[in-house]
Amino acid sequence: MAASDDPVLLITGASSGIGAATARAAAAAGYRVVLGARSQEKLSALADELGGADRALAVRCDVTEWEDQEGIVAQALEAFGRLDVVFANAGFGAPQGFLSSDVDHWKAMVLTNVYGAALTVRATIPALKESRGHLLLTGSVAGRKAIVGSLYSATKWAVHGMAESARQDLHGTGIRVTVIAPGQVETPFFDQPAPENRMVPEDIARAVMYAVSQPPHVDVNEILVRPTAQER
Repeated sequence: MAASDDPVLLITGASSGIGAATARAAAAAGYRVVLGARSQEKLSALADELGGADRALAVRCDVTEWEDQEGIVAQALEAFGRLDVVFANAGFGAPQGFLSSDVDHWKAMVLTNVYGAALTVRATIPALKESRGHLLLTGSVAGRKAIVGSLYSATKWAVHGMAESARQDLHGTGIRVTVIAPGQVETPFFDQPAPENRMVPEDIARAVMYAVSQPPHVDVNEILVRPTAQER
């Protein structure tokens, strides 16, 4: 396969954590990558690390802005001519307790985790239909069980529902849909140092690459992955 025919993977929330680890894993597997996040400086450094303009495109993208979502897709298609995999990964959390977090932080979290993911789905469907590609969303173990006082948990329940709704909506198009549901991962999501039992972003990147590496007739709809030391 010529380099210009290599598949293309677009990631939101790509500047650090799971997004950056997935970009590195995808690049190592032969993908060209489109990196989206709000931090242009971090994205540009990662793009340089992954091979520069021929292999990696860094695009500043606020996932809550429709124009940014349209823009990153347009730039991906202009640079690489195709879009094979999309990973709607941007998101962040909030402290537990309905009296614990600033309401503006809540609003930004809901817009990013839910509305932003939905905009990524909407913006990328036409290109994914062309490639009969693969859509992935970052859910959470917290999207499978209610967490005490956690609006973050509620946003991830929404993402899990969104993934299944998208799967049904896209049935017959050839697009596969996967929700990746991590347990505790050491990422910038957490403000405090991680205990030793947390996973690292590379663990989740391997789960992403497992899903996308399946043959076209196999759709891994959900991967829930916990550290062995996590009880719930």
